Amino acid sequence: MEIKVNLNNLKFRYEVYQLFNVYYPMKEIKFLEKEEADYIFYIDEEILRFEYKDYCKEESLGEDIKNSLRRFLFLCLKDITHDVYPWGILIGIRPSKIALKLIKEGNTEEEVIEIFRERYLAHTDKAKLCIDVAKAEEKIVNRDKNNIAIYIGMAFCPTKCLYCSFTSNPIGVHKKMVMPYLEALIKEIRGISEYIKEKNLNIESVYFGGGTPTAVNDKEFMMLMNEIYDNFIKYNNVEEFTVECGRPDTLTYNKLQTMKDCKVNRISINPQTMNDKTLNLIGRTHSSEDIKEKFKMARELGFDDINMDIIIGLPGEDHEDMIHTKNELIKLKPDSITVHGLALKRGSRMYEEFILKKGMQMTPQEEIIKMYEESRNLAESLGLLPYYMYRQKNMVGNLENLGYAKEGKECIYNIQMIEERQTTIALGAAAVSKVIFLEEDRLERFPNLKDLHEYISRIDEMIERKKNLLDTLY
Repeated sequence: MEIKVNLNNLKFRYEVYQLFNVYYPMKEIKFLEKEEADYIFYIDEEILRFEYKDYCKEESLGEDIKNSLRRFLFLCLKDITHDVYPWGILIGIRPSKIALKLIKEGNTEEEVIEIFRERYLAHTDKAKLCIDVAKAEEKIVNRDKNNIAIYIGMAFCPTKCLYCSFTSNPIGVHKKMVMPYLEALIKEIRGISEYIKEKNLNIESVYFGGGTPTAVNDKEFMMLMNEIYDNFIKYNNVEEFTVECGRPDTLTYNKLQTMKDCKVNRISINPQTMNDKTLNLIGRTHSSEDIKEKFKMARELGFDDINMDIIIGLPGEDHEDMIHTKNELIKLKPDSITVHGLALKRGSRMYEEFILKKGMQMTPQEEIIKMYEESRNLAESLGLLPYYMYRQKNMVGNLENLGYAKEGKECIYNIQMIEERQTTIALGAAAVSKVIFLEEDRLERFPNLKDLHEYISRIDEMIERKKNLLDTLY
């Protein structure tokens, strides 16, 4: 389905496109001549006018031109579709930053909520959420340029999930690349470790993600973990060492024991859903019982900071499915949960194979809102508080990704990553380093090569270029 829009002033094309994209996600939005368009949006120095079939509405243009036209268009599309989007006209990635800025300017919490409601048409609960997250992040956010984070990326997964658009390679197809990749990654680990020691930098957190870190065999995993420990953990005062054990079908007792031996103090066992039919549909080669078994194994080995991720809006799921996932997680009692809204990304199999070719229908908006409410009930039942949040384009329901944690169990790496106030040195194929210049309030990115062969063959070049960029800060 195409959304055909006539806009008389293309200077505001971006704002208009973004609001149409809220109400018509994954539809192709085209700007056409008036006679070809279904939606007509007219803007002049004083008047806003919107027409669609028998619907016509006019309003005076306010002094804050962009927000004025956003509010007007948002309300027109709400009238036409009858859909409810609680974030209003806010389309940015980090809305909690707006709340924090308003508080620092001297506004009370009640005034911040009113600004969110009036200026951005956001619901009260979203404004309160922004305030809560802003307060939590402000306690942890970095203020010292010599504090850094390390990210290490595994380039392999057991299989590629239906919704995934990340750079991850099914390990069964790329077995011959595993050892060359690990050797290149170890070379990068050692090279960056030397640089950190030379510059006397403090590693606050280490995050081993992917891909799936536990996709390799026990021996390969131990080899890599020992390198991470020897180079980043052993001689540094690292507060947090996280390993994503996202796929329980790759998690073994030996790998958990290796993590314990290497001082990992936070792990993530990610079900995404506790409904077996959905797990099968999205390409996860494990059951909900496997999740429970591996979670119990980790607890018995002494892991007392376990996160679990869930995704709202997976194909075929509704409110009842979310209730089942909620009830199963309440029994497990994780120390934190991260609630993701399904992001419909064009690089994923879901988009290419199901949405484009098979016309898959996504979860209706009213169901999405109910499912998010269940996730809040889950957090409340577990005694977890919101501590970090970000939003993405093309999320079902146009809602948010939200981390909840027990007090004292907030993920430091997640907060620093979202706030972008701490340098992150990222290692592995497709990993993106962010060098933060605090005094200048700017950052520079350095992406490693995505292709496995390129990453392996050009590892020396990437290490040197990364060091050269870091030299501009240190």
